[in-house]
Amino acid sequence: MSQQQQVVVDNKWLINHLKDPNIRIVEVDYDPNTAYNVWHIPGAVLIRWREDLRHPVLRDFIEPNQFEKLMENKGINNNTIVVLYGDYNNWFAVYAFWLFKAYGHDDVRILNGGRTKWAKENLPTEQGPTEPQYPKGNYKVKKVDWGSHRAFFWELLQKVTKGEVGKTTILVDVRSPKEYTGEIRAPPEYADEQTQVGGHIPGAISFPWSQAVNPETGEFRSIEELRRIVESAGISPDKEVITYCRIGERASHTWFVLKYLLGYPAVRVYDGSWAEWGNIVGAPVKKGSEP
Repeated sequence: MSQQQQVVVDNKWLINHLKDPNIRIVEVDYDPNTAYNVWHIPGAVLIRWREDLRHPVLRDFIEPNQFEKLMENKGINNNTIVVLYGDYNNWFAVYAFWLFKAYGHDDVRILNGGRTKWAKENLPTEQGPTEPQYPKGNYKVKKVDWGSHRAFFWELLQKVTKGEVGKTTILVDVRSPKEYTGEIRAPPEYADEQTQVGGHIPGAISFPWSQAVNPETGEFRSIEELRRIVESAGISPDKEVITYCRIGERASHTWFVLKYLLGYPAVRVYDGSWAEWGNIVGAPVKKGSEP
C-alpha cells in the first residue's frame, strides 16, 4: 500500500493542494475538444497526447530537449510534484506517467478516477480551453531510462521465435477480448488507426486492462482485488512482464498497476503494440482465444 500512496492521490488530497505552488496539475487528453476544452480542474494545464508528446517526424516520443521545453512551458521544474489525470479512464495520463518516469522525473502521481470521479463528485471546474499561465519552469532531463520501461519489436520477435514467452517472459495483451481473438482490429472509436490483420502475439495472455478499475468511478480497484485478478490470470512477479495493447496507452495502465501498485520488479511496455505488430510483414500472429 505504501507504493500506492506515493503515486496515486485522491480528490480530497488534490482539493487540499489546488493552490500549492510546488504542485502542477496536468490534464493529458487524447481529444481535448471533448475533455479539457469543455472543463478541467482549476489550475490544470493541458498536455495533448498526440501533438505534445509524440515526435513530430518519427513514430516515437519527443526527445529529451523537447520534453524539457514542454515542461518549462507548463511551469514545471525538476522538483515539481506533477499530478496527472485525463480522459479515457486516465489511459493517456498513465501513458504520460510512463514517459515522465522514462525521462527521470522524481515525483509524478496519478489522480485516482481522473475526470470521471471528479465529475461524479461535482467538484470545482474551470470552463473553456484557456490554460492558466505560470512562470516559466527550469527543467533538465537528467537521465533517459528506456531499458527498464520499453520493449521493442525485435526483442519480442526474438522472444516469440525462441520460445521464451510463457517461460522467462509473460506477455500480456490488455486489449478487449474481441481484439485479442482477432474478431475486430481496433475499437470502433479508433477506426482511423486500424491494422492490416487482427489477432494477438503468440503466447500472449489476455488480460483486459478494464479489470483493474471500477467501471463506475474509473478508480483503481483495491490492492487485494488487483493482486487476486492478476495472479488468477497467470501474471506472476517471478518473470519479466511485458504489456501491450494497440498503441501503448492501455498497456501503460496495466504496467502502472503491476509495477507501482503491486510492486512487480520487472515490467515493461511494448508501446509499438498491435499498431506495429499487426502491420509488419511476416510477424507471427495467432487468432482465437488461446495464447
